[in-house]
Amino acid sequence: MKRCASPDHPHCTTWVMPGAPVCAHGHAQPADPGHEAAMTADAAAPALLPRALPQAVPALPVYAQPVPARPHLRVSGFDPRAAGGRQTIKLTLHAMAADAPARLEARLASELLAGSGARLAFTRDVHGGWLPLYIEFSSRGREHGQYRIDVELRGEPPRRHEAPAAADAGAPVAARAWVATLVLLVPRPDASLEEIHRTFLSTHKNVRISADDASIARVHGLDAGGPMDIEIAARNAGIARLDLAGLAGNGHGGGKIDLALPTIAWDEDLIEIDLAAASRAGAQVPARLAGAHPCPASSACLVAANGRAGVPRHLRLFALDECVLGRWESTQAGAGPALLHYGAHGPEADGLTRRLSARHALVRPRRDGFEIEDVSRYGLLLDGAWPGKRHAVPLRAGMRIEFTASIRGVVLLEVGALSAHGVLLRRADGGADDECFLLLAPERHPDAALTAAAMPPLFHRDGGFWHLDRASGRETALAPGGAAGSLAGLEGYGRFAATARPEDRRPG
Repeated sequence: MKRCASPDHPHCTTWVMPGAPVCAHGHAQPADPGHEAAMTADAAAPALLPRALPQAVPALPVYAQPVPARPHLRVSGFDPRAAGGRQTIKLTLHAMAADAPARLEARLASELLAGSGARLAFTRDVHGGWLPLYIEFSSRGREHGQYRIDVELRGEPPRRHEAPAAADAGAPVAARAWVATLVLLVPRPDASLEEIHRTFLSTHKNVRISADDASIARVHGLDAGGPMDIEIAARNAGIARLDLAGLAGNGHGGGKIDLALPTIAWDEDLIEIDLAAASRAGAQVPARLAGAHPCPASSACLVAANGRAGVPRHLRLFALDECVLGRWESTQAGAGPALLHYGAHGPEADGLTRRLSARHALVRPRRDGFEIEDVSRYGLLLDGAWPGKRHAVPLRAGMRIEFTASIRGVVLLEVGALSAHGVLLRRADGGADDECFLLLAPERHPDAALTAAAMPPLFHRDGGFWHLDRASGRETALAPGGAAGSLAGLEGYGRFAATARPEDRRPG
């Protein structure tokens, strides 16, 4: 390599490859006799020494392998100058594992987002890439400072009863999850651009106020006071700062400077979680035949044999990614608990029951519990307060869920027990002796150390419901005809039905 040797452009310092006719700027290079002689000698060497070199050179071992890219989120479009206004941030997924599920559910939680707890999803396109997500929020009325956005990506494995050929016969199928945390700066309305960028850059790693090697800066006719065209490409959120005050105030009368500051973009690593916990849970699961559940079902019911005090007659079981709590309809069954108002003479299909929406509330499993979201017309109350429509709220043990917010006394539920794999909803009204609801996360094994004592020892796996003996660790598949009442923790229940409301079935 040598620098440009054009006699017409002595100030050009561009590096030029040996033998190149021009440099990168198009300056003609003088001929190099030494280089031409060397090329001639190299061309003649094989003819003069035909056997000087071996016929084949053995391949050298490769000692260094390229480091694979880590999964990360690309955050772009953030403009902290829009203080008090609306923002739209673009999230793109990069370097995700090839064996990742085709759909990754994104759960966002932040004080900055109006719909904190919103659930979006990354999906693949026809070429295998990931479609971007967009987050919208407003900083109007927000206190200035840094706001955190917690992002969790969860990919559920295929159900064994849906794709038995793809399931491994020996190992339990576990969900995969990744987490990341974004930190956004909401500046003061009167903050300068310099203060905004300095504060923002001080809160993020791998950011420098400099341009990378790939950046380009071109200046033409600076000495003559002509037009100046500068192009800066800063990667990894780098910012190149230019002081143009001297040009604007020079002796030629100054000039107009158009300065366009781009939005800020950066990468956030995705950290995969729960793999070790899933491995430990899988090691504790005894060996069994894969996909051998005798009664695959996502809803079922345990019916009490006798009117035992303190035991509801129906323990209704559900294992869904999203349970819908809504009004009971005789013509169709919903994807979740069907609610009825209980009056002085029992359940009433009309009257106050009609104040319940067909889709009144949604209950979904989270990584560490469950959440509820109001999607109804008349609303609901959580511990006496309305959470707001389309706003997911984590469930807590002892929380009271009242239907509805505008008309009181329709249905009252209470969180009787809560764990990572299930939530028990008891009725705290006239239907307390008739039914309670157990909502389970599909394909999630319970952790005995973290399961509440009041939680029934049930879980969902391989497409069906199982009983877990906490003392011995023995697992028993629940199916019609089995002796459910003889299992520990299920005393008083004598019959298992593969439907949530067996009393609604017409005979014949």
